[in-house]
Amino acid sequence: MTFKEKLLLFVLACLNFTHIMDFMIMMPLGPQLMRYFDISPQQFSLLVSSYSFSAGLSGFFVAFIADRFPRKYIMLSAYTGFVVGTLACAMAPTFGLLMAARTLAGVFGGVLGAQVMSAVSDVFEYERRASAMGVVMTAFSVASVVGVPLGLYLASTFSWHAPFWFVGGIGVAVIGLIWRFVPKLDGHLKDRNQVKHHPFETITNILGQPNQLRALLLTATIMLGHFSIIPFIAPYLTANAGFSEKNLYLIYAVGGALTLFTAPQVGKLADRKGKYPVFVVFALLSMIPMWLITNMNTNYLPAVLGATAIFFLFSNGRLIPTQAMTSSVVLPKQRGSFMAINTSLQLLMQSVAVYLAGFVIQKTPEGKLLHYDWVGYAAMFIIFLSVFIARTVKPVDAHVKEVVE
Repeated sequence: MTFKEKLLLFVLACLNFTHIMDFMIMMPLGPQLMRYFDISPQQFSLLVSSYSFSAGLSGFFVAFIADRFPRKYIMLSAYTGFVVGTLACAMAPTFGLLMAARTLAGVFGGVLGAQVMSAVSDVFEYERRASAMGVVMTAFSVASVVGVPLGLYLASTFSWHAPFWFVGGIGVAVIGLIWRFVPKLDGHLKDRNQVKHHPFETITNILGQPNQLRALLLTATIMLGHFSIIPFIAPYLTANAGFSEKNLYLIYAVGGALTLFTAPQVGKLADRKGKYPVFVVFALLSMIPMWLITNMNTNYLPAVLGATAIFFLFSNGRLIPTQAMTSSVVLPKQRGSFMAINTSLQLLMQSVAVYLAGFVIQKTPEGKLLHYDWVGYAAMFIIFLSVFIARTVKPVDAHVKEVVE
């Protein structure tokens, strides 16, 4: 990689760090928020899914204009709105206003993931793309290792508002980095200047391409399987397994530290051995910790950290080749719009997964959570199905070659 490419990946990773931390911090704050606002699992699931739902809707509508402007300008506008929404969360005094602020942050945050993936896909050819995405996705690990534990520390020391002040403050600095170091990224506009495009071209293009539809189906299944488990890990472990709230940060610190080192290696492995074979291995392996976590009945620290650490590792491992595969099913001139639709679907499925899990899980008068294991079995089945769906997703060049032959 050149210095400019590394600098671009660093800025995109910083953007991802704040974006991911803002979303992730809600889940370990679950026990504190449920107690502070005296809310049920269903209300907590609504709070978490309000961000994903609004993000999914905004991402869908932005898909119609995503490829008509330079990537940088859309990214900068959306990120500025996201920072404003995050600061609104920091100032929210009630459950209702917090949900409204989360919705506002989601409206702008829903655009960011697609723009980051589109920027990486525009700059890095397919043979190097998984490696580049592995670097950008280390932001997830850093958010887990540093962001979430620090956010929990700030929440326990001051209040649940503090983590959002932290993310918002960093976000202001990242706005400057985007403005200064992200290139215009307008190469996809060259072929569009001579042609007038229909406003619903993005949808018609996707509907006319079964390969793209299969890529979207893969995204939907991965999100349904993943996010039905994630939001209730902290509430379940504290309420049912007796795990201490003070040790919750260790789950994210240990799991994040593990993926911090493995994410770039998984990306390189996927580029060398193939995206699909690497995806299959990690998807099947991820089912093991999914069962362990949703059936956990001990607060023994090594057991809890071991199960959650391999959950982080295997889940992140299946996500990296998934992102590379889905970004490869369209040409560059359509990539921004498609990735916006893909991210929109991703976020909507996150919202659906969290809501359905919250609907299934019940809270006893003693505060324990019931039927989390049911959610785990359903999630494992969905991830198993994704193995067969991923097999049908082909890079656009390979897909065109198959059609010609």
